[in-house]
Amino acid sequence: MSTPLVIVGAGGFARETAQAVRDANASDAAHGRPERWELLGHLDDDPGLHGGKVDGTAVLGGCDLVGELPAAIRAVICVGSPRDYAVRARLARRLGLPGERYATVVHPTAVVSASSTVGPGSVLLAHTVLTAAVRVGAHVAVMPQVVLTHDDVVEDFATVASGVRLGGGVRVRRGAYLGAGALVREGTEVGAWSLIGTGSLVLGDVPQGEVWVGSPARLLRAAGATALAEIAETFEPMGDIAR
Repeated sequence: MSTPLVIVGAGGFARETAQAVRDANASDAAHGRPERWELLGHLDDDPGLHGGKVDGTAVLGGCDLVGELPAAIRAVICVGSPRDYAVRARLARRLGLPGERYATVVHPTAVVSASSTVGPGSVLLAHTVLTAAVRVGAHVAVMPQVVLTHDDVVEDFATVASGVRLGGGVRVRRGAYLGAGALVREGTEVGAWSLIGTGSLVLGDVPQGEVWVGSPARLLRAAGATALAEIAETFEPMGDIAR
């Protein structure tokens, strides 16, 4: 039986996730397997979208509607941008769903080794690679063409934008945002709710709550107010990443 799914959000990341779901179903059909997902639609707080369609998929109503849906329906939160990359964590708190209500969406072209784990609510888009003993927490967004190598840890609510490459043993702390094409040297740590700029080269540890850019990456400024506010949050994480 296919698992019924709603995507919370209707912007770019949500549309990409919907396409990953359709691609996963197409792959299942091509291999003679039952389709794994029944995509019911999007939920979004923009009332102008309600009752319409995004890329052919219906927008059913506001985000809070997910709490009224049967427990058998799974959800995935697909919101956030460099301008406010803490919004996924805020929305998860607001919705208050238990971890088991969240789906994990993996594009069929992603390569996830048997020794790697991916938490609930996380999304791996096309051609991502998790090589060996990689741990990805809950509600993590991993965009296309990302490579996570041996023993990397990506904690809850982090965002890893397209084309990022992590050396072995990197730890990306809770909620951090790695911009497109960033490279992170092996054995380093990116602090909680920090942001790494597009195309940056990270050669050493990045403290929490800071924005680093350049090659090699250097401190630019403090992170934005919404990211800094998350550092003080005591919300219980939903993933199984050991602290």
